[in-house]
Amino acid sequence: MLPNRAPEQSISMFSRDLMAALASPDREPIFWPPTRTGMMSAWWGHVPFAHWLVTALRPGLIVELGTQNGVSFSSFCEAMQRGHIVGRCFAIDTWKGDEQTGFYDDTVYQNLFGFIQSRYGAFAELVRLSFDEALPCFDEGSIDLLHIDGLHTYEAVKSDFENWLPKLSDRAVVLFHDTNVRQNDFGIWKLWDEIRERYPSFEFPHGHGLGVAAVGKNVPKPIVKLSEMEEAKRTVIQGRFAQLGARWIAADSADQLSAMYRSTSWRLTKPLRAIKKSWQTFIKTLGDISRKPV
Repeated sequence: MLPNRAPEQSISMFSRDLMAALASPDREPIFWPPTRTGMMSAWWGHVPFAHWLVTALRPGLIVELGTQNGVSFSSFCEAMQRGHIVGRCFAIDTWKGDEQTGFYDDTVYQNLFGFIQSRYGAFAELVRLSFDEALPCFDEGSIDLLHIDGLHTYEAVKSDFENWLPKLSDRAVVLFHDTNVRQNDFGIWKLWDEIRERYPSFEFPHGHGLGVAAVGKNVPKPIVKLSEMEEAKRTVIQGRFAQLGARWIAADSADQLSAMYRSTSWRLTKPLRAIKKSWQTFIKTLGDISRKPV
């Protein structure tokens, strides 16, 4: 039986326990700030989890299929660097775009290349090839963390997973982004339904959905425990990581808004917006006058 304590003692003990938990080195990664700020991405909400995952897995080799602006890839690299993890990171993409993301020019690649080289060049590399062309570059059983975020049709993502499966190590974790998108020709949710029947898994519904599959037979216990959680605890973990990620989603939205205000098109259309506002005020005034009793 627990000894009786005065309310003040209980509160004091709770405060000490809470502060100790917040100060724990194990929790530090989820509070690390991202580095690839100012870039548009649907991945911002998952950056805190990415930091935690890399420090828990301590991968020797990370491969990302589909990178574009590099928000997810940079979060993996940052966790490798801050966690003092010895390993390599490779981002594979053509940096030309596709039917779903739209097509873009070479500035996206050049911007990311300069960023990665300046911060993580000692261990990270951009591989400008298609996913199939890059396959021979990696040994079988070598990849500890694979992130699949390319073309999101069912056929494309299924092919990506099956083609890269032999390259995974016995500790491998695979991430699938956009598992919660069910519009147009997005079909990764269909594959995810199949994956979670085959492997221990966990899913975050926020940020378009992120599926976490423990594909290897010797995945570290902290990651496996995610898949073993009862539903109530899963919901708590999902909610808390969503709240942590919301901070960076909000920051991304603010960056986009700031960039819009600074843009040439915004400045050039300022007179037109002023005219529109005056016209709207005029119409509202007429409406107010017409409603007044004579």
